[in-house]
Amino acid sequence: MRVLLIGANGYLGRFVADRLLADPAVQLTALGRGDDADVRFDLASGSPGALTRFLDAVHPGVVVNCAGATRGGARELTRHNTVAVATVCEALRRSGCGARLVQIGCGAEYGPSQPGSSTAEDAVPRPGGPYGVSKLAATELVLGSGLDAVVLRVFSPCGPGTPAGSPLGRLAEAMRRAMQSGDGELKLAGLGVQRDFIDVRDVARAVHAASLSAAQGVINIGSGRAVRLRDAASVLARVAGYGGALHELDGGPGPVRPSIGHPRSETEHTAPAVYPYPDGCGSWQQADVRTARDRLGWRPRINLEESLADIWMEAACRI
Repeated sequence: MRVLLIGANGYLGRFVADRLLADPAVQLTALGRGDDADVRFDLASGSPGALTRFLDAVHPGVVVNCAGATRGGARELTRHNTVAVATVCEALRRSGCGARLVQIGCGAEYGPSQPGSSTAEDAVPRPGGPYGVSKLAATELVLGSGLDAVVLRVFSPCGPGTPAGSPLGRLAEAMRRAMQSGDGELKLAGLGVQRDFIDVRDVARAVHAASLSAAQGVINIGSGRAVRLRDAASVLARVAGYGGALHELDGGPGPVRPSIGHPRSETEHTAPAVYPYPDGCGSWQQADVRTARDRLGWRPRINLEESLADIWMEAACRI
């Protein structure tokens, strides 16, 4: 089976590439903006016609799209997350390759949910920010394309390679600085949110399974369990061997304190700086993952402690 992987150099794409390359039945071709891609192509600015010609030449059986942007303004997010997917869908419609499309969506498409609930695929999406809006628009393009396609809505990916700017990446960096400087206490804000963390290697397994399946529509990929960020901080302290005290700031009146990953401020204001979780999903998000189990034969295997240990190992290398 020939697979065309778009976005192979990204956070998710690197692990998807490793997983697909481990399958001897897969012939992998990587398309992306980087010099190490097999073919250089920018989805955000390239034309559907140019991509169609490449598809007809390579003739993949599956196209996996891991490309996209998680940060930036609304215009940039729309260009990389929505316009780029429109290019892929149009090129596949024009091409004679008949490839199946596996599109990577995200849990932010759903927006805020009721605490204690699990979000299933039939929930009405109400994204709370431009990132979720841009990804939801891409999902709607895929679902309305008439292609053989599946969208994997990945909740909060973590594990090795976690971006330093993500909440868990910031948490590890704050702990690294505290240990490096010998601080006996670590003051953190914004730890009250609860998210469904899923290891990036489990995400790669789900992409592989989706590539081989006939499943269509939207499928959630998560652990099925919401974890409070303060609990993740406690686990990270344990795996890191940090013996200091963790003090959570509740956002009430008082001097400014560092939020996750930010240096201590020596300037005092009326309230501490609370770092908002950047996905626009409010205080709670938890995936219902029964569809992934039933239609892909997929279950998460890697627990959060192992994921956090790998995040810490990378952070510790900077000490």
